[in-house]
Amino acid sequence: MRLKPGSVVTFLCLGAAFSFVCFTAWSRSGGSGLDMYQKQFLELHQRLLYAEKENKKRSRELNIVLDEIKRVVAERLNSTANPTDVLKWKVLNLTSKFPLPLTNIHYYLPHLRDHENSIYPNVVIGQGRTGVSLVMGIPTVKRERQSYLMSTLNSLFYELSEEQKNDCVVVIFVAEVNADYVNSIAESVRTSFPNEVQSGVLEVISPPASYYPDLSNLKETLGDSKERVRWRTKQNLDYSFLMLYAQPKGTFYLQLEDDIMAKPQYISIIKNFALKQPSDEWMVLEFSQLGFIGKLFRTKDLPFIIEFILMFYKDKPIDWLLDHLLWVKVCSPERNPKHCDKQKAYLRIRAKPSLFQHVGIHSSLAGKIQNLKDKDFGKSMLHKAHVNPPAKVNTTLQIFQHYTLEKAYEGMDCFWALAPVSGDYILFTFLQALTVEGYLFRSGNMEHPGDKLFNTTVEVLPAAATEFLKDSVGHGGKLNYQATKDGYLKIGTFDNGIAKGIISPSVGKIQAIRLSIHSNSPVWALLSEILIKTS
Repeated sequence: MRLKPGSVVTFLCLGAAFSFVCFTAWSRSGGSGLDMYQKQFLELHQRLLYAEKENKKRSRELNIVLDEIKRVVAERLNSTANPTDVLKWKVLNLTSKFPLPLTNIHYYLPHLRDHENSIYPNVVIGQGRTGVSLVMGIPTVKRERQSYLMSTLNSLFYELSEEQKNDCVVVIFVAEVNADYVNSIAESVRTSFPNEVQSGVLEVISPPASYYPDLSNLKETLGDSKERVRWRTKQNLDYSFLMLYAQPKGTFYLQLEDDIMAKPQYISIIKNFALKQPSDEWMVLEFSQLGFIGKLFRTKDLPFIIEFILMFYKDKPIDWLLDHLLWVKVCSPERNPKHCDKQKAYLRIRAKPSLFQHVGIHSSLAGKIQNLKDKDFGKSMLHKAHVNPPAKVNTTLQIFQHYTLEKAYEGMDCFWALAPVSGDYILFTFLQALTVEGYLFRSGNMEHPGDKLFNTTVEVLPAAATEFLKDSVGHGGKLNYQATKDGYLKIGTFDNGIAKGIISPSVGKIQAIRLSIHSNSPVWALLSEILIKTS
């Protein structure tokens, strides 16, 4: 539409008048209006910069989501190709596996606006494993007295099958910013668990120093000292960081501590308990009654839980916050506490007996001693009994108290001895020569998982060694057993504390089995299971 000449003149006059009024107002205010406009412009500029940063962040999160879509699609294709995998858990729908971004984290931790990468961990050890059924999170900090981390890991990996190891990941979160300490923990993990590190089932991460806000001026609440308030506040931040990292890795998340002991077959029990729940309403399954130990969550629920923790991370301990979260979801202030407890019981379901026991005495809070024990854990089986053939037993190891080799062989107790030295042995001499089909020797147990046999071979003494050697030569050396100077054949070795194998029928009848130790050990030796299988 064309403008008439009169309209144009009118528009120009109005514009000139408006400009004159603005100039007059600016002149009377001594330039303060210009200052105001400059201030608004600077604020707008800052907002645009922040929006640009947020846009880059959303772009990264979108890439994560796209990668997750690819992974889930591939996982479903694999599950279609393997319909007989009985250990697979329920398949969640696609959207529930997305790593939901915690967009409000800057409201609760405003200092992160200046350190946007501080929610991303330093991955010290890890193969980037994802798509597992179970993610186990273990936060650990430097303790003044004693560390229980290696014993905890020994307990968790004790008796785990390869199939179970392939369907889980254990994340150790070293909640310290001292790089030397973090690296020392990582080195201990590499040395003690080389196979688990290489396979990717075990990861070690740490936080950037800028993740933590200033914790020096926290308000003292609940009658706690300043140091305790700081300790529990940092602990809440540690849990949140660990959960954020674990969330996209699997279907379920199990919260553990660095000073616990696990029962055998705990993974199978947890899976079965989770899958048999009649309803999907639950939010947490509890496998220990102590604190925040043994709490199982669905990873799709973690963003909501993390956000609630961060809302009140300065106010209360983590286990109290979890209870408050359940109260907010299902309790009414107009109903009595009994009704509230009943409603919360649908969200928090307790499994008995407990699968995890607290074993630490020295707390991560400096100077605190805590002898907390879960009464529902019961007595753990420290040895496993088998019926073995009659034999005379002998050892050069120095036996500790009443834990004799005779009792272990008969299945009455475990065998426990002081640290072995090179040349020590454990000997089982049969009363008559036997055809032995297989063997199993397990060292360490749930209470002392580190007391294993290292650099130890399993050797047998054939009843007719000469005939066996002739047969071996006749087979072109295919039996491939190395002989010792005293006539024993090396048929196996201890790997991660366990020696297990089948004995070739070509060996013939066996007179004795010997466990020979070839180097000094830094730890005691404990045999918790002895099985000699005969025909």
